[in-house]
Amino acid sequence: MKNIAIFASGSGSNAERIYDYFQGDSEVNISMILCNNPEAGVIARAERLNIPLVMFDRAALKSGEVVRILQENDTDWVILAGFLWLIPKNMVEAFPNKIVNIHPALLPKFGGKGMYGHFVHEAVVANKETESGITIHFVNEHYDEGNIIFQASYPVLPTDSPEDVAKKGQVLEHEYFPKVIEELIK
Repeated sequence: MKNIAIFASGSGSNAERIYDYFQGDSEVNISMILCNNPEAGVIARAERLNIPLVMFDRAALKSGEVVRILQENDTDWVILAGFLWLIPKNMVEAFPNKIVNIHPALLPKFGGKGMYGHFVHEAVVANKETESGITIHFVNEHYDEGNIIFQASYPVLPTDSPEDVAKKGQVLEHEYFPKVIEELIK
């Protein structure tokens, strides 16, 4: 049995999609959701889905307390599903090539500190890109610089708004993120 811990800072739609995908899978367990934002929608999702929830702050992440919690719960894989903080070196070292993130653009474009969510989609539209997509990558101690595992793209039309771009990306995220996770861990 592989234990997956999901980190999320926002609504948690990807976390729920991953949970749904692995329901009934005897080889994969979504063991917990970890959240740094007390106002995040993922909190209600975790409660509704009956997934243990761990709230933490920046000090707990940097000090190694979060790593300790993950290790005590026999975590095999860490999945970042809309988690916005930089992962510290101590966590990267504790889970080498076992931390995976999804980014709402085709890295290396539109990656790095401050490039998340609507900021990415606004930049794609402002730069008149003709395509965008998603990138699933391993996490290192720098924003969006870990080795790329998978990318999928979609066309960006001249009439698309940032919201249109976000909707197209989320369709790909929900379709591919669970499948790529399954390929990695099995």
